Amino acid sequence: MVKSPSLDDYRVPFFTDKRTAKFALDAIDASAKPFTTGSKTSDRDRLAVIGAKIDVQQERLHAQHHRRVLLVLQGMDTSGKDGTIRGVFQDVDPLGLRIVAFRAPTPIESARDFLWRVHMQVPSAGELAIFNRSHYEDVLVPRVIGQIDQAEWERRYRQIREFEAMLSECGTTIIKCMLHISKDEQRNRIQARIDDPTKHWKFDLSDLEARNRWDAYQAAYRDVLAATSTEYAPWYVIPANSKSHRNVMVAELLLRALENLKLEFPPAKEELNGLKID
Repeated sequence: MVKSPSLDDYRVPFFTDKRTAKFALDAIDASAKPFTTGSKTSDRDRLAVIGAKIDVQQERLHAQHHRRVLLVLQGMDTSGKDGTIRGVFQDVDPLGLRIVAFRAPTPIESARDFLWRVHMQVPSAGELAIFNRSHYEDVLVPRVIGQIDQAEWERRYRQIREFEAMLSECGTTIIKCMLHISKDEQRNRIQARIDDPTKHWKFDLSDLEARNRWDAYQAAYRDVLAATSTEYAPWYVIPANSKSHRNVMVAELLLRALENLKLEFPPAKEELNGLKID
């Protein structure tokens, strides 16, 4: 009997100190569509159903004002971080969301430890925060361009694990998604931005510089995923060549995490029973 696909088939194995095997990122097909029939229409229909459920869960999260949820989106340029946010949360009350986009550190941020700017942006009680890029940029980019050596990036892996452990122990549920596209698909998406004048604002020459370091970034992603996927903050590799299927997978992961919290509205206030307003 053929085993049905599971979201956990795309979860990066949990880090352990004794682990020596490397996670094989290139073994995951970026074009895979394991959770739908493969058509955009079926993906959108399914996403609408999931989105409505996420909206209910998010309202309970906000009303309960106790737990916190953090969704981290990472990926190469054009992997669809912005599109994922638009697609997954199109039916969710925006008042219950906070989106944080991390750019290159400012001089003020660079003068402090690399997690300083991140800690200020983590979700507060009752909040669902979405990181469009994240603290992982401060390991991936400096490693690839040679600003830090192996001793430093491994130290940052440990510091990230400890930082996320602290967040988890304080009531934050963390879902981390690496949006995985192929090099060919990235070329097509970059070219589309170049060819369409209305998309020129999305293009930067630095995108080509990063593309020229494709192999180095893939190696950096492989290592950081393997070193920082933990039971309390797991990584999932999301095949992202299909934009609509990518959105379904991220939405399914988020909904599962929210439902596992068993969120409920706060108890009714006794003083309001039978109260009539003139």
